[in-house]
Amino acid sequence: MLLRTKGTPHNLHEFEVLKATRFKHKAYNDNYCFLIDETEDIDFNKLDDDLFILTTNKLTKDRFNGRCLHSIKSLSHISEDDILYIGTDGNLRTMFRVNSFQNYLLLTERCNSNCIMCSQPPKDKDDIQHLHDIHLKLIPLIPKDCIELGLTGGEPTILGNKFFELLSLITKELPNTEIHILTNGRSFSINALAEKLSDVNNPRIMLGIPLYSDYYQIHDYVVQAKDAYYQTLMGIQNLKRYNIRVEIRVVLHKITTPRLERLAEFIYRNMPFVDHVAFMGLEIMGYTKANIDNLWIDPVDYMEELEKAVSFLARRKIHTSIYNMPLCLLPQDIWCFNRKSISDWKNIYFEECEKCILREDCGGFFASAEKKHSKYIKAFMIDPRIEKQTASA
Repeated sequence: MLLRTKGTPHNLHEFEVLKATRFKHKAYNDNYCFLIDETEDIDFNKLDDDLFILTTNKLTKDRFNGRCLHSIKSLSHISEDDILYIGTDGNLRTMFRVNSFQNYLLLTERCNSNCIMCSQPPKDKDDIQHLHDIHLKLIPLIPKDCIELGLTGGEPTILGNKFFELLSLITKELPNTEIHILTNGRSFSINALAEKLSDVNNPRIMLGIPLYSDYYQIHDYVVQAKDAYYQTLMGIQNLKRYNIRVEIRVVLHKITTPRLERLAEFIYRNMPFVDHVAFMGLEIMGYTKANIDNLWIDPVDYMEELEKAVSFLARRKIHTSIYNMPLCLLPQDIWCFNRKSISDWKNIYFEECEKCILREDCGGFFASAEKKHSKYIKAFMIDPRIEKQTASA
């Protein structure tokens, strides 16, 4: 799915964050830009210079002298009311898609961890103020009926006070929206920051925090940061002290899977108050590609450990899910914990999946799985759940 493209800017002296429309009457609103495909019969000389135009046409000053981004390769991926970033360098990015339930705001690409399987490796660049300015313009434009919004990085808490400023703005503008924040949780080992988050007073906030082992050396090795394990545990404890919702995330690979059952026991005995535990399949992107020999294990080879861990937590009433995993690799007894979780813009199915009668129930694969995936993918010709019911009747 195309989310980025580029055009030629004209009279654009600062970046803009605007909603997209193909209706001229809406385009006169200052929050909108007017999209024009070259197939449309429009006399640009008669357009008001107050309009902000995005077009696949090539424009010159004698055709239109207002603010515009022209000579864009395609606008077909942009839906009505999508929210766009238009840069002075001609970059055009879709920041919010109205027809998607999977919208995330990237707050920074900087991070204080360096996880060996990070799908979006951190970059040491000064991007915080620029992205913050974008989001201050973006958040008020997001539809008020937005169901869920994700915040991610990098590490969002690196923003410092700007992080809490954004959360306060979201709470004001989107009071009914579920807010899911991906963070390593280490910053909240400082109790004052957990308290400050509670002061935002938004019960719809949930923090997704990774914990990769019950054993500190394994967790610290995975995140490549000394004392990260103890900081993470303290962060979770502090957050729950203020009744902030916490989800523990466990990425499944060769290093984390051997102790899954022990990790499940550790979570139950030490953090039974967490709101959700998610076991997540590996995405072959970023650092994972460079460390693939140390990380890759065919999912079928850790299914026994996964089934034990999931079942252990579920029996103890801890809300548990499996993300990023196709049904054909999972034991049927834990299908009920599987979720269709992969973002629509990077979700694929293989040729074998096309003949599977359970395709619509299955979460499929990351697009990166084309590079490496299980040898045991198989299509179901009969629903095994029905077959099992028939056999027991």
